[in-house]
Amino acid sequence: MPEGDTVLQASRRLHQALAGQVLSVSDFRVPRYATVDLTGGTVLEVVPRGKHLLMRCSGGVTVHSHLRMEGAWRVFAAGEAWRGGPGWQIRAVLGNARHVAVGYRLPVLDVLRTADESKVVGHLGPDVLGPDWDLARVLANARTHPEREIGSVLLDQTVLAGLGNVYRIEACFVAGLSPWTRIGDVPELDSVVDRARQLIVLNAERPVRVTTGSARPGEQLWVYGRGRRPCRRCGTAIRMAEQAPSDAPEEGRVTYWCPRCQRGPAPVGASHPSRPRR
Repeated sequence: MPEGDTVLQASRRLHQALAGQVLSVSDFRVPRYATVDLTGGTVLEVVPRGKHLLMRCSGGVTVHSHLRMEGAWRVFAAGEAWRGGPGWQIRAVLGNARHVAVGYRLPVLDVLRTADESKVVGHLGPDVLGPDWDLARVLANARTHPEREIGSVLLDQTVLAGLGNVYRIEACFVAGLSPWTRIGDVPELDSVVDRARQLIVLNAERPVRVTTGSARPGEQLWVYGRGRRPCRRCGTAIRMAEQAPSDAPEEGRVTYWCPRCQRGPAPVGASHPSRPRR
């Protein structure tokens, strides 16, 4: 699923292409909004809110979308061939005399009054990349349920918005903390949350995420996606297990961790760590 940095970069591309321009193309290919026509209106701005995109238009109208796992907005020059998937996957097309934005496979798409944006993003916690960032509020949100696991809470968009699987996994490794440590047992919760935010802030402008300090291919991340391979620090085999966000317990995420470098509990069934044979 795209995380806050990916959504921020997408919002900037859309803003650059559409903001300040009059819409000459408006095509919503979902039954609910098939009759909506925004042509003649002006796109005022495109802004991110966590993993959500808000395209605000004149007349007090907002186009809201969430990319989830497969969605994408592609920007093309007027007259350029569209690339991003077959035509039947297109959910929205918005354009002006110079550019066209095409939304592919958008699982969440709403057209609503700008005054009603809280209906779709009001439940979110402070945005890790937004002007509303508030560490004290995030900590208060997290500590509401001290029995929750830190790896699950970092995915909970009602606690803090914008983090996803990559950054919460990498943040736990950098902090030397098991993702299954309960919030009430995390000794320096503020430090863990701040580390997670630092990682995503440092990558907000990068096309490829780097958490290790090395941008060389295959060396960018500490543990994410490296199941069964040796830990970059100690050589212990990286473990994998499913962990669900606390705001969506039915949506499990694969979690990677080093059982030697990351102190704390392991999920039920995890065996004792061992170093790979040399």
